[in-house]
Amino acid sequence: MTGPSSSACSFETHRPRLVRLAYRMLGSWSDAEDIVQDAWLRWRQVDEATVGEPAAYLSRTVTRLCLDVMKSARAQREIYVGSWLPEPIVEAEDEEIRSDELTLTLMLALERLSPLERAAFLLHDVFGVPLDEIAGTLDRDPAAVRQLAVRARKHVQEARPRYKVEREEGDRLAQAFFTASTTGDIAGLRAMLAHNVVMKADGGGKVLAFLNPIVGIERVVRLFAGLYRKLTAQPAVFIRTMWIDGLPGYLSRERDNVLQTTAVEIEDGRITAVYITRNPDKLRHIAEAVGEDGR
Repeated sequence: MTGPSSSACSFETHRPRLVRLAYRMLGSWSDAEDIVQDAWLRWRQVDEATVGEPAAYLSRTVTRLCLDVMKSARAQREIYVGSWLPEPIVEAEDEEIRSDELTLTLMLALERLSPLERAAFLLHDVFGVPLDEIAGTLDRDPAAVRQLAVRARKHVQEARPRYKVEREEGDRLAQAFFTASTTGDIAGLRAMLAHNVVMKADGGGKVLAFLNPIVGIERVVRLFAGLYRKLTAQPAVFIRTMWIDGLPGYLSRERDNVLQTTAVEIEDGRITAVYITRNPDKLRHIAEAVGEDGR
């Protein structure tokens, strides 16, 4: 068996990729870090000299650990209070995580896949793992894995954004949305929202959040108009713009003193989707990074 320092050095080389893989599988950065730590403990017990390709071995280990977790995670989401959104990951914290070009929108599309479809798609289309290697990981023959990847690709392609947003334009629209939605500027909101805009909020039952998606410009505008009338005495505080899983957005402390991230999806200059995360468990790492109390 190789020495501890050699084993650790080898593992650390692969850690960033493994965490990205686990996060894309699970939608939770904290769970991904736990999975990779579990993989490290297993790796310490392995004679590295017997492993032909450490990268493939570790990817296989992490994928299988994630599949085990996903069985219980899916059951938990069936009883999750309100909309579930992936744990927000901010670009400034980890530039590498966006190198796979999976936005928050596409992460939600992955949620509609079976665990095996999700694994096949991520390993093959995102991380470039050969089909034969994936077949060994999933205990399926290559033809079956190819079909899994094809089905998954179809779902993801349907959700892939058609409009690329430049950073400056994204930041401008995100900040304009905050201003209009918190100051009662109904005309401003109407000007920037698409007719079929969809808004989702994740409070996880921990803090107040609307339980079901709000669909359509009229319903979204009425919601913000009502919130402004009720909570105008305590203004929301804009903290800063940030890109959240590849989408423009911002961090704010809202009128009820809850920290939240808001990400917006933009097509042809209008906001087509708004994703609000208020669950303090999912914002802990962001709160620590900016020196804010998440609760």
